[in-house]
Amino acid sequence: MIALPVLFEDGEALVIDKPAGLPLDRPRAGGASLEDQLDALKLGFQRAPAPVHRLDRDTSGCLLLARNPKALKRFAAAFEAREVEKRYLGIVAGTGVADEGTIALSLAKISSAEAGWRMIVAKRGKPAVTHWRRLAEHSGLTLVEFRPETGRTHQIRVHARAAFGAGLLGDPVYGEGDARPMAFGAARTMLHAAEIRLPRIGKPPIHALAPLPGDFAALGFAGG
Repeated sequence: MIALPVLFEDGEALVIDKPAGLPLDRPRAGGASLEDQLDALKLGFQRAPAPVHRLDRDTSGCLLLARNPKALKRFAAAFEAREVEKRYLGIVAGTGVADEGTIALSLAKISSAEAGWRMIVAKRGKPAVTHWRRLAEHSGLTLVEFRPETGRTHQIRVHARAAFGAGLLGDPVYGEGDARPMAFGAARTMLHAAEIRLPRIGKPPIHALAPLPGDFAALGFAGG
C-alpha cells in the first residue's frame, strides 16, 4: 500500500495528494493503482470514495474524491459547468516564455495502429482554454503556472507545446522526452496539480493545496 496524504476531508469529500506514477485505473499489465487504495480511504465511512475527475499517471497533486453517489453527481456537474478552479505547476523544457497569456486552441483525439492515440490541435476539435503565468527560470527550464478553464484530455501538455514551442519536461508524447528528470530519479512528465477549489451551496468550499514534489525541488524550483 502507498501512503496517500489527505489534503482536505469532510463528510462528502476527500482531496488526496496523488503521487506521480500512480494511475487511477488498474493497468492491464498489472501493478499498483488508486483502485487498490480506495478501501483504505474510507476512513471510517461505509463507502469507498470515488474519483470525481482524472489525473494522468505522471501528474502529481490534488485529486478530488466523493464519498457518496449524490456528492459525486454534484461535483461532476460543477466540473462540467466550469465552476471548479484548478491550478497546475509545470516545468517547460526551455526558456524565453513571456510573463503571462491565454491559450485558446481546440483539441481532438487521433489514433493509429503504429503510434497509438494522442491529442492534437484541431479547428474542429473541442474548445480548450488555458491561462498561464511564468513563475521562474532555472538552468534552461521554466516553471509555469497553468489555470485551465476547460478539462480536455492532455490539455495542458498539448497547449504548452503549441504555445511555447517546447513541451513539458519529460513528456514522452508532446515533449522532447528530455532526460534531465531521470538524473534526479524523476522520469516523468513534470506536471503537478497544486490547488483545487470547488464552491458549494450552504457549505464552505472544498479547497486544497498540494505541496511541491521533491522532483520539482531537485530541478531548482522551491515553490509556486
